[in-house]
This record gives sequence, structure tokens and C-alpha cells, in this order.
Amino acid sequence: MGMNVLLLQTDFTNNVQVGYGLLWETPRFLVGAFMAILFLQSGLDKVMHYGGNLEYLKGYFKDSPLAGMVGLMMPAITVLEVLAGGLSLIGLVSSFLPIQIPFAFFGMALSGVCLLCLFFGQRMANDYAGAAALVPYFLVAIVGLFLTAR
Repeated sequence: MGMNVLLLQTDFTNNVQVGYGLLWETPRFLVGAFMAILFLQSGLDKVMHYGGNLEYLKGYFKDSPLAGMVGLMMPAITVLEVLAGGLSLIGLVSSFLPIQIPFAFFGMALSGVCLLCLFFGQRMANDYAGAAALVPYFLVAIVGLFLTAR
């Protein structure tokens, strides 16, 4: 009987270790995938439909202090979004490889920067509801920073 108890303890300990790995890796993977999808889709859409997005943003910011800067902001946010999404994707792939570069962390940090830029733009355009809608995304990026910090 004592032998069975020891075996159960050993099995329980091993299961806890496996469970902890899954508990840590699954949220990190999901947040990384979320940011990769979010920013690659948004950034690549801006690349593929640059003219239409530029015209939309010119109208969006026409009555804001940023009206004259849309031509500079558009390529900047496009590059930031593609980099944030790309680094998040590379971070996902590299998590399965013996790579020591924290791509996922850099992707999360750049995702936070992108969201701050978008938040600033929406506030400047007096789109308070749009700015408020970004807050959950920003919180996911902050959680992602903690999950990917090593």
C-alpha cells in the first residue's frame, strides 16, 4: 500500500510539472497569435490598399491637429504594424526552436507601441469610442509582455 501512495505522488508531481508548462505556454502562444493576426492583417491591408487607406485617414483626421501629418503617419504606422505582427509571428515559431532571441517579447512591446499610436490618433480625432475600444487590445499586449518576459 505504501508503494502505491509513492507512485501516486510521483505521478501527481509529474502531472503538475506538465500542467504548469501547458499553463504557461498556452496563454503565451495565444497572445502571440492574437497580436500576429491583428497587426499583420492591419499592416498588410494598409500595404495592399495604401491609396484607399490614405484617403480614408485624410478624411478621418481632417478636423484634427494631425490633419497635415497623415502623409507621414500612414507609412509610420504601417511599418510599425507589420513589424509588430511579424515579430509576434517569428516569436511564435521560435518558441518551438532553440533560439535565445526574445522575438515574442519584442513583438509584444511593439504591439503596445502601435496601440498607443492608434490610441493617440483616435483621441486627437475626437473619436473617443474608437479610442476606448483599443483599451482591451492594449491590456492584452501588457499581459503579453509579462508572459514573454524571461
